[in-house]
Amino acid sequence: MCGTCGCDGVGAMIQRYHEHGDGYGHGPGVHAHEHVIAPPDDRTVMLQQKVLAKNDRIAELNRAWTAERDLTMVNLMSSPGAGKTTLLERTARELAGQPRICVIEGDQETALDASRISAAGCPVVQINTGAGCHLDAEMVAAALAELDPAAGSIVVIENVGNLVCPALFDLGEARRVVLASVTEGEDKPVKYPHMFRQADLVLVSKVDLLPYLTFDLTRYTDDVARIAPAAQLMKVSAVSGEGMPAWCDWLSAAG
Repeated sequence: MCGTCGCDGVGAMIQRYHEHGDGYGHGPGVHAHEHVIAPPDDRTVMLQQKVLAKNDRIAELNRAWTAERDLTMVNLMSSPGAGKTTLLERTARELAGQPRICVIEGDQETALDASRISAAGCPVVQINTGAGCHLDAEMVAAALAELDPAAGSIVVIENVGNLVCPALFDLGEARRVVLASVTEGEDKPVKYPHMFRQADLVLVSKVDLLPYLTFDLTRYTDDVARIAPAAQLMKVSAVSGEGMPAWCDWLSAAG
């Protein structure tokens, strides 16, 4: 069991998605996530610190690696079903390869989202974490080597759907984006403040559904401003296209 977040000790599987793959992450992989058995005493804190310290060292190497290659890496985080993959599909169409978008896709199982990203025209590498609830810097390092993005590309890490543990792990990204859909309710910033506090940008997604919901956008906006005053907030809909130009401009300038 992971000494930091409690996820199971199953190694990550990292593989480039191929158009003719089965979509379920089958195939050889790289075990990239070191887990630590945490004893039920005061040594737990020390082990957590060691795990995070190792992660942070690798994250800095990732940051240097991407900087040397003129890459911009963005960590996109949300709960499951908030619309990360749909947003990236629409983003790929909107930008039409200028700049080029490459994706590191994180899920516990399957390559279903990777197949969608590939069909949208983006190079993509799948990381399957097994029972793990987040990506870490070592997994991302292995995925970057496999992905081998062209200079000037934007690398988007679509993190495992989870509003808790991904906030703990620096992956070497230049920017952090938190996406929360209006279908989840307006209370997410106050329920998961650490995630929102880490964000450079907060995206309110699926805003085309606002007329059919009781989502209090004013309350949500006020809570984000209080919890993450440095974060920018945008409303987007990958279906209607609302907010997509502003999001694409922000992403293109994120480096």
